[in-house]
Amino acid sequence: MYSHMMVGSNDIARSKKFYDAVFSAIGGKPGIQDEKGRLIYMHKGGTFLVTAPIDGQPATHANGGTIGFAMDTPEQADAWHKAGIDAGGKAIEDPPGPREGSPFYLAYLRDPDGNKLCALHMLG
Repeated sequence: MYSHMMVGSNDIARSKKFYDAVFSAIGGKPGIQDEKGRLIYMHKGGTFLVTAPIDGQPATHANGGTIGFAMDTPEQADAWHKAGIDAGGKAIEDPPGPREGSPFYLAYLRDPDGNKLCALHMLG
């Protein structure tokens, strides 16, 4: 059922710097900007977009929402996390690592607009 994910931004140039960094850290390409100013990222069959809200209101993040990105290795999740912090994101929750009692290696960030992002690698 999944076709794409889109988040709002109040500063497209700032978002491009952030998302170019996190996607480049996992082998993706920099975003392309369409005629409407939206950023488009395509990687491993997924499409992720960043846009100024169509209704003209400020972009806000979803309280309780998380956007997860699949990682090939724990090292890739760590590189994604570091690139995000270096590009203006904020580390949140526990540090990157395996979660006790689960098969997950997780790393969490908030992007510069406050959207909650997760790098997830399934262990073993």
